[in-house]
Amino acid sequence: MSPPDRAETGVPASKDVPRLASVLLAFAAVYLIWGSTYLAIRWAIETMPPLLMAAARFLVAGALLYAWQLAKGVPIPTRAQWKAAAIGGAFLLVGGNGAVVIAQQWVPSGIAALVVASVPLWMVLMDWFFGSRVAPSVRAWAGLATGFVGVALLAGSPGVGAGGSEELIGALFLLVAAMSWAAGSIYTRYAQGLPEPLSLVSMQMLTGGTILLMLSLAFGDLARLDVASISMKSSLALMYLILFGALVGYGSYIWLLRVVTPARVATYAYVNPVVAMLLGWALADEPLTLRSLAAAAIILGAVVLITTESWGSRGTGGRRRAGPAGKI
Repeated sequence: MSPPDRAETGVPASKDVPRLASVLLAFAAVYLIWGSTYLAIRWAIETMPPLLMAAARFLVAGALLYAWQLAKGVPIPTRAQWKAAAIGGAFLLVGGNGAVVIAQQWVPSGIAALVVASVPLWMVLMDWFFGSRVAPSVRAWAGLATGFVGVALLAGSPGVGAGGSEELIGALFLLVAAMSWAAGSIYTRYAQGLPEPLSLVSMQMLTGGTILLMLSLAFGDLARLDVASISMKSSLALMYLILFGALVGYGSYIWLLRVVTPARVATYAYVNPVVAMLLGWALADEPLTLRSLAAAAIILGAVVLITTESWGSRGTGGRRRAGPAGKI
């Protein structure tokens, strides 16, 4: 029996498997940097209109990265590649990040990170129905379930949020964000004819940032902008979001989507709430209790359960479905 090809397994062929150090560094960037962006977003929108801030973040980062790619002599993207990048950017950056930015007007950064932790479930389901067409393994389901137990325990910790109608509206935005981010992630993984990862990142940020800018103008953010009132904290937070959250973190995320399975990439959503919790304790005097520490241990245990699964063990009972990977 011949070994399954790349389309069947959803993982790179052996000659394409990236070096372990590169994978670990990319995961570290997604785990740690993105865990800190929730607090950075909250600080940035204290004195900046939310959608306008998000548009500036991705347009500046995208322009810098795209210019660097052109300087390296990377081929000019085709119209079809720009269309695919725009679709991915709309799901990931407009529906995903844009909804998070809006929600954080009312929802604390810890709550935002917790609700977005539903991304792995949506990603596994969407990969099953629209991507690899392979059912998740029993171990993957166990890891996801364990992770949600930890998230539920963490959500009940003191100091996370007081609730209320505005937080409910914010939570609904965050649920939309989680589903949109999962859809964009699966689309990006399986879309055909995409450019190499860094070019794709720059194109998604430029197209997504443009859509965010149009939405910002439509909702009157420019009229509410008072440049003189923008604080130094908000300015530094925006710079951090551009350089680290967008360029380093998002670039690492898109690269990981191309080289490892969606379930493994999705584990960032379990680690991010832990990072957000620790930053809240260190920088915002939020309580850190034994209950929250226990929740963090459970969440990290779920990450280990999923990420240590064999790279080739996709599906239930080893079953694989032949045929090209689907896309949404």
